[in-house]
Amino acid sequence: MDAQERKNLVGWLENRISLDNQKDEIKIGFDKPTTEDFIAAGFSGEIVKLTLDTAWWQEMIDDIIETPDFAEPDASHEQTLSYARDLVTEYIGKRLITYERIA
Repeated sequence: MDAQERKNLVGWLENRISLDNQKDEIKIGFDKPTTEDFIAAGFSGEIVKLTLDTAWWQEMIDDIIETPDFAEPDASHEQTLSYARDLVTEYIGKRLITYERIA
């Protein structure tokens, strides 16, 4: 996977994270992609295997959904959404880039 593919993956996954504005509560949603979604978006089977077929994938999703629980109490809705999206970059960087260096 090259740098452009990683960038495309991060952007695509970040766009699947949404903010569910409720009165006093911030909720983050993640439209969890399937293998078919990855393929339809133009990603290779290798990328599917390096994401969906790994233990860290569900951990990332859980962290995204739980972002409001760990955000600063005075964080705005948009700031919390930004924190959730930043997790994608962190996970891809830690997991995929590290994996590629080892492989």
